Amino acid sequence: MATDRATGPTRPRPEQDARPGPGVLFGRAARPGRPAPDAARRRAHRARALRPWLLLAPALTVLAVLLLWPLLRVVLLSFQDYGLRQIYTGETHWTGLDNYTTLLTDSALWTTVLPNTVVFAAVCVALTVITGTLVALLLQRLGRTWRIICSTVVMTAWAMPAVTGTYVWIWIFDPLGGIVSGGLDALGLIEPRETNWFTDRWSFYAIATLNVVHHGFPFVAITVFAGLLTIPRELPEAALMDGANAWQRFWKITVPTIRPVFTVVTILSTIWDFKVFAQIYLMPGGSGSNPDIFNLGVWSYHQSFVKNEYGMGSAIAVLLTVLLLAITVVYLRALFKERDDL
Repeated sequence: MATDRATGPTRPRPEQDARPGPGVLFGRAARPGRPAPDAARRRAHRARALRPWLLLAPALTVLAVLLLWPLLRVVLLSFQDYGLRQIYTGETHWTGLDNYTTLLTDSALWTTVLPNTVVFAAVCVALTVITGTLVALLLQRLGRTWRIICSTVVMTAWAMPAVTGTYVWIWIFDPLGGIVSGGLDALGLIEPRETNWFTDRWSFYAIATLNVVHHGFPFVAITVFAGLLTIPRELPEAALMDGANAWQRFWKITVPTIRPVFTVVTILSTIWDFKVFAQIYLMPGGSGSNPDIFNLGVWSYHQSFVKNEYGMGSAIAVLLTVLLLAITVVYLRALFKERDDL
């Protein structure tokens, strides 16, 4: 208790003696009805987490309408005996797994279609990645002017539509008026009237491989070149001073440094080359007259729109989608494992 000399003992002042009550938090009293700071922070955190999904909602809605619903429709058709009759009558004839049983027991799948799809895609992916990497290394060594010129020429091949590129390669290998047949005929190596590059399975896919690699390597080249620009110059210079040759510098420094770039271009190239359609279908014999050159994409189209067996065609499309998803999952697991090891 304080004592005043003039007036004697005085009562204690509330602001000096009273302790902060339970309503005072962080130096400021909480007003009645006002939420606690922890609850407010949780609501703010949820709002921040929800905001990106709200921004993505229009795009996700479009993707759901344009991709998910057609994919679901294909899966449903694969369990039905669906043809022209069902289109006009609207009736549904469910057959369960009959389409998949017929598909997986068809010898053409294992002896022709699946080998054509897998081997063709593997060769195309390997050649596309190798060619694109070599072009990227060339661009890295060129000066600015020649780099711009070469990049423009490379991107011209990428900008060319697949249909246009396919007809160019058909013209090049035309049995009668093509450049290849004409040049080999001038050398006396072939008889053009007796040689058709599009009837034999191996020569057909050799031309298709040239077409796909020519159209796909520019993407790999530009992407790998962008990755090469991120490598610190000190690393290859130090390796060069240690006596490493060009191959050792590439394999020990370049590849490990930009391995995620190689993984991405390999995944995308695999997806594109597994589902190649136009480059096969538009070539002579690819539309159905030569079953020996069918891949999964063309076989699915042929079953659906030539034979009007939409259920079987849908089952083939689902099989192709499952293969692509399996390959993508394997690559992504490898990519995430490499990231975790870093």
